[in-house]
Amino acid sequence: MSEFMLLFRQPSFETGQMSPAEFAAIASRWQAWVGGIEAEGKLVSRGTRLATEGKVVRANGLITDGPFVEIKERLGSFVLVRANSLDEATALAHGCPAIAAGGSVEVRPLLV
Repeated sequence: MSEFMLLFRQPSFETGQMSPAEFAAIASRWQAWVGGIEAEGKLVSRGTRLATEGKVVRANGLITDGPFVEIKERLGSFVLVRANSLDEATALAHGCPAIAAGGSVEVRPLLV
C-alpha cells in the first residue's frame, strides 16, 4: 500500500464571517467525510487547516505576501491516506466537502 496526500483547494472565504451554526455544519460535514476514510482504515493523518496568511519565496530571493495572490482558490488543508493505487486514492476524494463548496481535491502520491 502507498500513501497519498489529498490537497483541498476551495474558494477563498473567511470563516470569521460565518455564524457559529454555519461553521459547525461545515465542520460536521468534514468530520463525517474524514471519519469515513478513517473507518476504512485508510487514514494516515488528518493533517490540519492552513492559515490564510503566509509568504511565497521565489527565485532570486523574491518574497511576496500571501500564497493566494494570483488565484481564486486557496489551499485550505490536507490529509494523508493509504491506498493501493492512485485510482483508489482518487476514489477516496469523492464526497469531499471542498468539492461541494466549488473547490477541488488534488491527489498526489508521496515519494518515499
